[in-house]
Amino acid sequence: MARAVTNQRKAINTAAAWAVGLLIFFPILWTILTSFKTEATAIADPPVFLAFDWTLENYSAVMERSNYARFLWNSIIIAGGSTILGIIVAVPAAWSMAFVPSKRTKDILLWMLSTKMLPAVGVLYPIYLIFIKLGILDSRIGLVIVIMLINLPIIVWMLYTYFKEIPVDILEAGRMDGASLKDEIIYILTPMAVPGIASTLLLNFILAWNEAFWTLNLTAAKAAPLTAFIASYSSPEGLFYAKLSAASTMAIAPILILGWFSQKQLVSGLTFGAVK
Repeated sequence: MARAVTNQRKAINTAAAWAVGLLIFFPILWTILTSFKTEATAIADPPVFLAFDWTLENYSAVMERSNYARFLWNSIIIAGGSTILGIIVAVPAAWSMAFVPSKRTKDILLWMLSTKMLPAVGVLYPIYLIFIKLGILDSRIGLVIVIMLINLPIIVWMLYTYFKEIPVDILEAGRMDGASLKDEIIYILTPMAVPGIASTLLLNFILAWNEAFWTLNLTAAKAAPLTAFIASYSSPEGLFYAKLSAASTMAIAPILILGWFSQKQLVSGLTFGAVK
């Protein structure tokens, strides 16, 4: 029998969960608060938490100095494009490893994961030269490809674990009904793995959105995303903390909205499933 959980225990667990959540969220909260301070208040010692004169001048300065919409659009295209391209490549790869494994399947999976341990700076120079040779330096398509390749091992691993949970008998029944390989992947496997694919899409989109190393080194102006937009407020004259915080807040706002919307959709889906 399951042990009964007392109200006191529930209260303690809830308080602990809130404390951990607030601790994790505090850097984001502090960045948002700093964006509404003046530069003098932002570097005040001791720090000022809420008792300060709130101002929107940092957001006005950021909007006047930079074309925020262009950086945002570049980030959407790069993150969305690399995510969709990664899923297109990873679904067949994960399918073959999950349902038609070979003796080397586990070795290949481990090798793919080991590539994430390679320091990015170790391959920057050859990739930079390749991009110059192909004429895709400072282009969206170049960043889409390189970020997709960087995150591909994680996508394949996640989809592989989800696909392994699907009974092989269902796929065999589809084959007996005359389903081709394409029909099996598109009409049988993919609908059954929608939750796993959605989780993989969301994680990969966030990873691509936050990618800074490659976006700063492979772009200059035309394809620069929001990570370059934030970095532009770090200058030889010093850090303008209030303006940097305003730029950071504008960069993370779409992800916060996406996370909130995804959480609402997930809760609605779980509630609907429970009712059914």
